[in-house]
Amino acid sequence: MSDLPDHLRLVVLFGGQSAEHEVSCISAGSVLGAVDRARYEVVPVGITREGTWVLAEDGPPPLDPSGKQVDPLDAVRMGDVVFPILHGPMGEDGTVQGLLEVAGVPYVGCGVLSSALAMDKAAAKLVLAAAGIPQVESVSLRHGVAAPSDDHLGWPRFVKPANMGSSVGVSKVASAGELAAAMEQAFLYDEWVVVESGVTAREVECAVLGGLHPEATMLGEIVPKAEWYDYDDKYSGEGADLFVPADLPAAVHEEGQDLAVRAFQALRCDGLARVDFFYEEGGRGLLLNEVNTMPGFTPYSMYPQLWEHSGVSYPTLIDRLVALALERHHRRAAHTGRTR
Repeated sequence: MSDLPDHLRLVVLFGGQSAEHEVSCISAGSVLGAVDRARYEVVPVGITREGTWVLAEDGPPPLDPSGKQVDPLDAVRMGDVVFPILHGPMGEDGTVQGLLEVAGVPYVGCGVLSSALAMDKAAAKLVLAAAGIPQVESVSLRHGVAAPSDDHLGWPRFVKPANMGSSVGVSKVASAGELAAAMEQAFLYDEWVVVESGVTAREVECAVLGGLHPEATMLGEIVPKAEWYDYDDKYSGEGADLFVPADLPAAVHEEGQDLAVRAFQALRCDGLARVDFFYEEGGRGLLLNEVNTMPGFTPYSMYPQLWEHSGVSYPTLIDRLVALALERHHRRAAHTGRTR
């Protein structure tokens, strides 16, 4: 990792128009509380649910929508680096990343292509399958278009909006009689829906960090207290139990790290991602569930916990992400000739 300059102006961008607005605010509050103020001048910028950009208070959100409004390009150009802690559509899906590219500003996390690709579960599954990454069986459906056959999926199934995270709009379906309502719920959030075969498995996750040479942590395990790992289990603070590292054989940890890095590279990720797996003991082993290009940074989130276990503290993790953002910006400038 390159050394960071002595002083940087860091724009922390949070909120957003997706159903994950609140999660983003919680994540941003954690970053604002942990960032090294001797190194960074922090400029918090919030995006309201209606899409208005405002200068935010330098403290834990929630976001005050009555704050001073600011033009998006002006806002991101206030910083030497932007940390877009945005989850879901209109933030984690390449849209804000495109704005940052137009502005010519270094930013933390994946670029336009990888953000868009990983966010769209239907498209990501195609790329990951081509890369030979094992996954659960699924079909992708578009609203208003005749559905392909899904007889091979069996029951139960999970119905998910293709472009959403944090389990928003996700339903577990036990029989054909429940499918229509689950589809209607998922289509509230996206034009595309993914229907996956249910699997009896442990839920494990791997944190990836890096650019040209990404590194992966050991696997952590999530044990839901609900029937499955839903929104409340993720963010209530009294939900699922997280075990770092997971109680798994060393060979499984090593396989998970290898698959996580391969998935990271197949989707052209950069900076960070959390790679989620199902582990089917005595069966197919590790099956990739999804790749999250801006994983949660809440106090209960797996990504920072995994790196903490690996010896990378929360403030150091922020430093490494900022350094990676600057490295990528300079690397790309060598090809495009564009400097800020």
